[in-house]
Amino acid sequence: MADYRAPRSDMDFLLHDVFQVADDWQQMPALAEMMDADTATAILDEAAKVAENLVAPNSRAADEEGVTWEQGAVSVPKAYHGAFKALAEGGWVGVTANPDFGGMGLPKSLSAQYEEMLCSADIAFSLYPGLTSGAIMTLDLHGSDELKAHYLPRLAAGEWTGTMCLTEPHTGTDLGIIRTKAVPADDGSYQISGTKIFITGGEHDLVENIVHLVLAKLPDAPAGTKGISLFLVPKFLSDEQGNLTERNAVSCGSIEHKMGIHASATCVMNFDGAKGWLVGEPHKGLKAMFTMMNYERLGVGIQGLGTAERSYQNALEYAKDRRQGRGAKATQDHNAEADTLLVHGDIRRMLLTMKAFTEGGRAFSTWVGQQLDRAKYAQDAEVQRRADAMVALLTPVAKAFLTDTGLESTIHGQQIFGGHGYVREWGQEQLVRDTRIAQIYEGTNGIQALDLLGRKVVGSQGQLLTPLLETLRAFVAENRNHKTWVTEMATLAAAIDSLEGVSKDVLQKAATDENWINSVAVEYLHLMGYVCYGYLWLRMAIAAEAKGSTPLQTKIKTARFYFVKLMPRIHGLVAAIQAGSRGLFEFEDDEF
Repeated sequence: MADYRAPRSDMDFLLHDVFQVADDWQQMPALAEMMDADTATAILDEAAKVAENLVAPNSRAADEEGVTWEQGAVSVPKAYHGAFKALAEGGWVGVTANPDFGGMGLPKSLSAQYEEMLCSADIAFSLYPGLTSGAIMTLDLHGSDELKAHYLPRLAAGEWTGTMCLTEPHTGTDLGIIRTKAVPADDGSYQISGTKIFITGGEHDLVENIVHLVLAKLPDAPAGTKGISLFLVPKFLSDEQGNLTERNAVSCGSIEHKMGIHASATCVMNFDGAKGWLVGEPHKGLKAMFTMMNYERLGVGIQGLGTAERSYQNALEYAKDRRQGRGAKATQDHNAEADTLLVHGDIRRMLLTMKAFTEGGRAFSTWVGQQLDRAKYAQDAEVQRRADAMVALLTPVAKAFLTDTGLESTIHGQQIFGGHGYVREWGQEQLVRDTRIAQIYEGTNGIQALDLLGRKVVGSQGQLLTPLLETLRAFVAENRNHKTWVTEMATLAAAIDSLEGVSKDVLQKAATDENWINSVAVEYLHLMGYVCYGYLWLRMAIAAEAKGSTPLQTKIKTARFYFVKLMPRIHGLVAAIQAGSRGLFEFEDDEF
């Protein structure tokens, strides 16, 4: 596997030339004094060193070693111990954590770049600090002052790690039927009993304590999701100074043996009357958990982006070095017995598809991160409202489209390697295995599509779509006669019309066909993804022209590639959406 190199120049270009995030930060009092362009550059430069030198070199060996379970104890790969300790000592576990509790408090538009680097370096490793970050955010937003003061400084410092315990053996997406119970105790705590599965980092030996955020139901809970509460359940109890006292009644029953992310401990966790504390209000646990889901789902999307970037770097290095066959006469190297793979049109197609998806995905994750920052920190109520709407709409797209195109990119990389991409020694097959899970957890991509079309678009009667359409149309109107991009602007304008048109069509058809939404939701999400990438590619191309830097000429060429080779995919998607449920529900169950 090629040595990983963080795409720092592209990140800087996006942050400062395309999205001008520093201007946003200066309008936000919570960020203005601590964050500017120079500070952001310095942070990301250090983050690149962490990813390149501390994390990436361990990825292959850690995958081979995996995790082990013995009598309830879980051991992670040996190299992870030193790497995690160094990560924690550098403050990288608490990059987005509240500075009041020892975190860096980075805006999401910036931390998204760090997350991508960590995911490119090693997804399995990134999950330990990543889940901790999610636990920190949830506790900071909804925990009592006592819980925050006790747990957040230790979580932000990486002394302890965190988990989210949602899924149970009989239920995945349908959390309303969970069976884990919480019984009030006389001292104000609760006794938590139940089994949770697929718990990332549920047990391991990286740190001395693990803080579980557990969904459970109180004795008087109403049925369904309205009866779910959230509890903090530590592996070890601790005194007021944070010294560990006794082991709580929580244990790891087993670990999963998975297709990928072998070095990430995926655990079955048993709670047998474990002591826990309520986080937030009774019966409001799902709402509390979902306040950080927008961040977590973008984070999972970034996993797909990270593996796509690593795949591109690997495949490009291989294609430049590997000699195989002859290209067209004009490209032949007569001083060698064969040409490099780069002379072949299909190799170029795959490499440029990966490049367009990866750089487009990085722009998309930064753009969504910027909306999250505005929704959280903006002083202007209208700016905040629009950002909230954009986040609600685009979060499922970020999770699903980034991971779907991420898998496509890792498979393209594997194809470029040929047989060497299928054997373990080159490392490419690990990227395919590792990125596959990102399409499944944090809500499968099919569920994300249903959330987008069913809850966000149809559920709002199209209102949540309005800010996006207005943003896209304003951009086209401003640049319609751009001397370089007239053709592409017209293509984008037509694509926006198609998105709006099929949205209206679905709103109408869903009223009379109950299967319409679930029959076309995935195609609809992909359509929105391609349209958004088209908008972002033109933003990048125009910014690259304005900057006039020679290296950015490749950005302009990649934008043209996107519009001639990838944007046309929307026509098939539109046709599939317009077909609705036809072809799917003519079959009886016994005909499958």
